[in-house]
Amino acid sequence: MTNKEDVYRTTTLDLDKIASQARACINEIVEASGISKGQVFVVGCSTSEICGDMIGSNSSLEVAKAVFGAIYDELNQKGIYLASQCCEHLNRAIIVEKECAVSIGMKDHIACVVPQPKAGGSFATCAYYTFKEPVALEEIQADAGIDIGGTLIGMNLKRVAVPVKLTNNKIGSANVLAARTRPKYIGGERAIYESDEDMKKRILG
Repeated sequence: MTNKEDVYRTTTLDLDKIASQARACINEIVEASGISKGQVFVVGCSTSEICGDMIGSNSSLEVAKAVFGAIYDELNQKGIYLASQCCEHLNRAIIVEKECAVSIGMKDHIACVVPQPKAGGSFATCAYYTFKEPVALEEIQADAGIDIGGTLIGMNLKRVAVPVKLTNNKIGSANVLAARTRPKYIGGERAIYESDEDMKKRILG
């Protein structure tokens, strides 16, 4: 069971600073990925790593609240759904708004679990208690995402995932990795992947 006194402890980190770092990360990847209203953005977050500790060893609700609040606010303003990835204890399940699950056709795949700081993670716990109608999904196919502290979000991204190198690549002590996604390239040596404007003019007149 979770030691509540442990996860409720006061951090020595500058919460305003890590919230600002989170906002900068989100704004950079949103712009770079081209993700837009109605699409899904997955976040895996280790508050232990943000605090400078090994992943899974020192979960902090106070840190999670600051980072989650900044990310959720930025995505919400843009109409982008936030998908919060739980830790490996919950098989990296996803917490989303029910509206999101319905919108992406996953209503019939809703599972039953409530994350807690040491079984799901503090970030996912904040998501669960902040969302209006939180639901859990065993997996999702997000359009873009960030990995804060080495949480491995790849299994919850659409194919094909494309790494995005961020200039804003730190939140606290945690490294931040980012990815966008694109459709698969199909065809062969004669296939092209960009529209031919001359061809279009000839066809449309």
